[in-house]
Amino acid sequence: MDDRKPWIRPGRPRRTKRTALIVALFTLGLCVIGAAGLGLSSLQTVQRADDPVRDTADSFLREMIAGDTAAAYGRLCADARTRWSEQGFTAWVRTPPLLAAYQIEKVTVATHEGRPRGTVRVQLSRDAGPGQNRELTVIPEDDAWRVCGDPW
Repeated sequence: MDDRKPWIRPGRPRRTKRTALIVALFTLGLCVIGAAGLGLSSLQTVQRADDPVRDTADSFLREMIAGDTAAAYGRLCADARTRWSEQGFTAWVRTPPLLAAYQIEKVTVATHEGRPRGTVRVQLSRDAGPGQNRELTVIPEDDAWRVCGDPW
């Protein structure tokens, strides 16, 4: 009889540090990819929020130049419409010097007291006199963005 012990395969050395490092790097990579995706999504949301604010201010100012004060008055928020009657607003808009042109310079959207609020910086040119820098406040109201505050 053979007294030799049967052959046994030698055990592999454990590499727990290497495995832990690979798992940690994989997890870190997932976090970085997730953060980048969230940041990109937030950026797109903010950029999309700028568009309706810009469009509202642009339409309001175009209507003011065209003399369509009824349409421009309809773009005012409820608070502004309580301070101005439509007739008073029309008289005020048609008082010289009249708005001749405008250029939207910057649009920002931020949250103020839990509600979104847009600010549109615009350069106004009148038919007489120097140009004027103004900021229009635009807020969401009744499922639309509306110009609020003193638009002139």
